[in-house]
Amino acid sequence: MKILADDLRFPEGPAFAPDGALWCVELKGGGLCRFDGTLARISTGGEPNGIAIAADGAVWFCDATGSVRAHRAGATRTIVEQGGKPNDLAFDACGNLVFSCPNDGRKEPTGFVCCRAPDGTVTRIADGLHFANGLAFTGDELVIAETYRQRLWRGRWDAQARSWHGRVWAEGLLGAPGPDGMAFAADGTLWVAVYGSGQLMAVDAAGRIVRRIDLPGRNPTNCAFDPSGRLGLVVTEAEKGLLLSFPELGLGQPLHVGPA
Repeated sequence: MKILADDLRFPEGPAFAPDGALWCVELKGGGLCRFDGTLARISTGGEPNGIAIAADGAVWFCDATGSVRAHRAGATRTIVEQGGKPNDLAFDACGNLVFSCPNDGRKEPTGFVCCRAPDGTVTRIADGLHFANGLAFTGDELVIAETYRQRLWRGRWDAQARSWHGRVWAEGLLGAPGPDGMAFAADGTLWVAVYGSGQLMAVDAAGRIVRRIDLPGRNPTNCAFDPSGRLGLVVTEAEKGLLLSFPELGLGQPLHVGPA
């Protein structure tokens, strides 16, 4: 494990841009961070959370105050105004943007997931979740974390119809509260940042937890693979404000990028 940066204010949502730069957010710092050996902070206001990168290098991010926004060339614009406090997001192969909305669903199943089509149309694709959280695509399937039930849902994603048919796939990702962001390794293993557990957990194709890695803080929030392989899996950890690198975990599955 390598510590890339520390003293971050609740880091979340790591993602790599086409130029190789690593981005993350400071949810409690109200801004984005760009890391390419040194850390640069960009103020956006609000409560930025998950990140996805568009083809033109724009950083699309959830703002937990109620929107999805995009930052590029020093300017930030709003993409979607949405209740439910957007949390994490991911592009599919057709340029659709899927984003989760926990909606304070800690005790009641009020969390949901939406899809924004390239034409701007927003459709709700899943609801009734106890804190909808991390998202990850693999092939034609989408995985969704239901944090306060300590489980993951997995099912077929129809990009044309913008519909998802999920089932409970993995359980027992125990934390206080549970699974947050996640990323697929090249071999199909899903690495999950389990908030409150102080661990990364690896889930195999059958939904079994097959490996655990202890972290220096209790609250990992999200993770992303470096496409170059140099940094391996990068993890954001909120308790101690860390940006971590695990080079030995190698490469991840290529991510889809959004429209320019």
